[in-house]
Amino acid sequence: MPLEKHGTCLCGATRLKVTVDNTHVSACHCSMCRKWTGGPLLAVQCAAPPQIEGPAPSVYDSSPWAQRGFCGQCGTHLFYRLKESELYVVPVGLLDGEESWTFTEQIFIDEKPTWYCFKNETKDLTGQQVFEQFAPT
Repeated sequence: MPLEKHGTCLCGATRLKVTVDNTHVSACHCSMCRKWTGGPLLAVQCAAPPQIEGPAPSVYDSSPWAQRGFCGQCGTHLFYRLKESELYVVPVGLLDGEESWTFTEQIFIDEKPTWYCFKNETKDLTGQQVFEQFAPT
């Protein structure tokens, strides 16, 4: 059953409403996500594009296939979007409330540095496996 969640950026200027199909959280270890967030990106996949209120987010084309959105006032990371499929993921920390999230997946596991690890049992995908799963057909 879809779940509607709300959240805000750090300064409160940007408000989000997202719908998720489940309570699964993924970690991305790719070098871009680590540079963007200062560590792995812990995110949830949206069932539809997030509804954003407030100033239009600043958007950065981080690759030919993806964009990253952030609040233009405080810099809070708002979303990662695959351009071709319109798949959105949002950082789970943006969302209000203490949902019963379940950490289920790690992607770009082959780019994870050795200095940290999670003890949770997860499905682990390499970068190549992610590209095969989400590449346009």
